[in-house]
Amino acid sequence: MPTPKRWHVVASAVTLLIAATPAVTASAGPTGNDRAGHGRAEWAGTWAAAVTRGNTVGLTETGLNNQSIRMTVQTSVGGPRLRVRLTNLYGQQAIQVGRATIARPNTATPDDLSDIVPASVRQLTFSGAGSTTINKGAELLSDPVAFPVAEQEDLVVTLYFPVLTGPVTFHGQSRVTNFIGATDLTSAADGTGFTIRPNCCWMFLSGIDVERRATPGSVVVLGDSISDGNGSTVNADRRWPDLLAKRLIDARPEPRTPGVLNLSLAGNRLNHEGTEPGAGGFPGYYELGPNALARLNEDVFPQTGVRTVITHLGINDIWMNGDSPEAIIATLRQLNRQVQARGLTSIAGTLMPYEGNGGPGVWTPEKDATRQAVNTWLRGPGRAEFDGVVDFDAVMRDPAQPSRLLPAYDSGDHIHPNDTGAAVMANAVPLKLLGL
Repeated sequence: MPTPKRWHVVASAVTLLIAATPAVTASAGPTGNDRAGHGRAEWAGTWAAAVTRGNTVGLTETGLNNQSIRMTVQTSVGGPRLRVRLTNLYGQQAIQVGRATIARPNTATPDDLSDIVPASVRQLTFSGAGSTTINKGAELLSDPVAFPVAEQEDLVVTLYFPVLTGPVTFHGQSRVTNFIGATDLTSAADGTGFTIRPNCCWMFLSGIDVERRATPGSVVVLGDSISDGNGSTVNADRRWPDLLAKRLIDARPEPRTPGVLNLSLAGNRLNHEGTEPGAGGFPGYYELGPNALARLNEDVFPQTGVRTVITHLGINDIWMNGDSPEAIIATLRQLNRQVQARGLTSIAGTLMPYEGNGGPGVWTPEKDATRQAVNTWLRGPGRAEFDGVVDFDAVMRDPAQPSRLLPAYDSGDHIHPNDTGAAVMANAVPLKLLGL
């Protein structure tokens, strides 16, 4: 039986065009002070994505072969130099990176988001070399490159893989159109060579750091599809963590603004694996990621400069698996303890209503009672354990029907916020909890 489109979208491979690529400007090799830069400069995370192994069918299973992928990301904070993190964490073999570049998008051609400004292209190097191998299960940091980055600026990373990668390591719901084409297109200014244009994924790319002075660190959002941006406008960066980053920038100008790193995964659960099926015929996928506790050591603690963690998880455990309040609360408590044990500020969000989403069995009065029980605990005993609680439920529910989202904030599927709802969520986070 084919997978229903409402659950999953994967781009399929097609015959690709061949495009010539001009030379690019190489970055400087590593310096003797990469860790701290010059003087009081420090590295801080400006963008990151949680990654999983590829799914069992489609492009993420077969991988890339003599192909380039061009991906757009948006920073949260800026700095004069940057470094890029590539990942093969879930790969089944070592992979070769033939060339990697970073550039600025060409905003003069907004209808073709694959175009970049030729003069902005910088080659990324790894220990001074323009090509590299990422071992199975490994990640690599590029050498620092002089590339001034502004707050909430779009950047374009292009990677070329000369031989078959096998199953990819990827983030499945980018809410950004990315581009795949044949041969080395890492310095191609226009997008004519990119013939696959999925709206789904970042591949082999997991983070970008910038060099800053006296950085206040970063805020990590550990969530599910509500934080990952399902329901938000594609290519608009209107996820609620994006809007929280803007709010922080407006409240505290550089260099005191903390970065915001969205480590959410659509479909992620506290107590279950991504491949486990759920109610309503949901089949489960690798891209939903492992259980949340298993994600801490990869998705949260290694992030550059992390100081605060906002956890917003549990609704999928309710509707997919019918978990009890006790099971959900126990895992939230354990997440909190591990985050606080690292000396980090730990914040939780209440679970939002979702009546009307899905078919029979997805929402039931019993499941809503579980959600309300978890929220009651978060507002009471949980508030005393966490360093703070954000009451997303209170600001997003319909006062006339508390088990439903307010229609003005509903993307249409009755569980994910639209752009307006995402702004309400971002505004609900008390800035004092983030040290502002």
